[in-house]
Amino acid sequence: MNKQNFYGFLQKQILWMIGLSVIPGLVYIALGWMHDILIPALIWYILVILVSAWGWQIYKEFQLEEMDVDKLKIWYQKLTLFFYIIFGLWTLIFLLYAGEVENKLHYIAIFTQIGASVVASTLLFSDRKLFFPVLLILMLPLTIYFMLIGEFYGDILSVFSLVFLGVLVYASDNSYNLLQKNYYQAQHDALTGLYNRRYFVNYMDHVIKRVQFSKKCTYILLIDLDHFKTINDSLGHELGDKVLKKVTKRIKDYCEDTHMIARLGGDEFTIVSNKLYEGENCQEIASTFAKELLQIMKEPYVIDRHHLYISASIGVNSIGHASIEARQFIKEADIAMYQAKAQGRDGIILFNDELAKQVEYHLEIERRLYFALEHNEIELRYQPQLDREQKIIGCEALVRWNSPNFGSVSPGEFISIAEKTGLIIELGNHIIAEAFKTLQAWDKKGLELKQFSINISVRQFLHSTFLDEVKHLSEKYLNEETRKKIIFEVTETLLIEDMYRIIVIINKLKHLDFSFSMDDFGTGYSSLSSLREMPIDELKIDRSFVSHLGERESDELMITTILSMAKIFDLKTVAEGIETEEQFKFLLKNGCDIFQGYYFSKALSKEDFELYYKKVSLKY
Repeated sequence: MNKQNFYGFLQKQILWMIGLSVIPGLVYIALGWMHDILIPALIWYILVILVSAWGWQIYKEFQLEEMDVDKLKIWYQKLTLFFYIIFGLWTLIFLLYAGEVENKLHYIAIFTQIGASVVASTLLFSDRKLFFPVLLILMLPLTIYFMLIGEFYGDILSVFSLVFLGVLVYASDNSYNLLQKNYYQAQHDALTGLYNRRYFVNYMDHVIKRVQFSKKCTYILLIDLDHFKTINDSLGHELGDKVLKKVTKRIKDYCEDTHMIARLGGDEFTIVSNKLYEGENCQEIASTFAKELLQIMKEPYVIDRHHLYISASIGVNSIGHASIEARQFIKEADIAMYQAKAQGRDGIILFNDELAKQVEYHLEIERRLYFALEHNEIELRYQPQLDREQKIIGCEALVRWNSPNFGSVSPGEFISIAEKTGLIIELGNHIIAEAFKTLQAWDKKGLELKQFSINISVRQFLHSTFLDEVKHLSEKYLNEETRKKIIFEVTETLLIEDMYRIIVIINKLKHLDFSFSMDDFGTGYSSLSSLREMPIDELKIDRSFVSHLGERESDELMITTILSMAKIFDLKTVAEGIETEEQFKFLLKNGCDIFQGYYFSKALSKEDFELYYKKVSLKY
């Protein structure tokens, strides 16, 4: 049982014990008055009232959100002493009335003592440190009483009382173990033994109340392992589970008992500090802690003879005294963590006002993006693609959003938001439809293009309706010849998904005469084996390599390697982002087939592309 529930449960038992002492105690007053032992009974009852009043004070003192670990320990010590004393008083009244054999009051005393033992095992079973000593306080005097009778039946009763004590201890202990097991399973992750998401969210509510009461702050870390899916896919889930256990051990060893650690699912962990800090120091302490933890997590792992190097992206957020829900703090830490991933992974981002404004901006972008298609704010631009003789042979359709509120919004901003929200499906279908209509119009006007490239997002490509939507739109807008000109560009990130499923989808579309290009090639996911298996027709060299030509020898080497690989696999090559004559000449010299970039033309509207096409065509 977690500490919050544990202490809260015991607090409730105080009221039960006060009620079961004060009210039945009146019976002993009445019996004492009837049998001339009123004074001892009154003294005993006054003690019960005083101890019960103390118990009521202990009950009211319990304010979990206001109590730190030390205060809770002191409170628990008081609570323990209260139960020892209150049950000790019931033993005292037993001893007082057990000698009243002539008035037959000893039977009532015996029954009451047995009843008190049952009450103790029922109310206190959640705390092994409480119920066992209390049962001894209640049952051992009863056992000794039976032994002192001096008759055979007394010896038998003393044995029975010990057996009864054993049964009560056994039942309480079983209930305790079952309770602990159920709570553990409900609040812990089965694989790592850490707390789970359910416990974590509840715990955060408690932390926020503590912070608000103290006017101090603490911090939360959200940790996501980088490229963990690759480990699962390449080495198997069994080894992946072993990695998670190793990571868990490192986190626990570093945190010791100063932090609450939870696994939220998959390869995502969270850590919350148990300590409270002054506001100005909190972020600095959190940052130092996160940096040291990241270094420890990055040390090599040796698992089943595999040497693994694992980094992590960490989002950090301060939990201040502002009145905000737990889920809000978690969400902000999550945003910071994803920002760390977006900046290249293996890093730490602290959530701050600047990031909050950025998030607010993205939320507003997301909100208005829902209406962008409806209000005809989304349009396409077409960037010319030229061959080695600088003749226009095709174009790439690029999406643009002209918002009345934000002006021209970069695709880098709204495409990622569309993917996260699922709007990319509707947006992607709109882009395909508009591109097909444009190609159809140009074909009728006599623009002789060999290819027409359209970008497809990973989420759109893997959506269940993608194949049917492409078929429908191609039947509506394209003929047999124009269909052959369409090239769908997919990024390398697609390769981290199910390769078999990807190949099946591509082949179905290739049967309809569509072609495929690998966009942003060389940025991290491709391998020779995937390049061999993927039924693509074209490689597109990422602009990040092209833009540094002449500056870094490594980029020149990367480009020449990609061009050589393309020749081996009989693939066309396209270089994008060409801005200078030197870049064009280098690519031309090393065998690139198709060229695209500002050196030739920016992305143009449909009408401007037609004018540009005519202008270039006049040269030849």
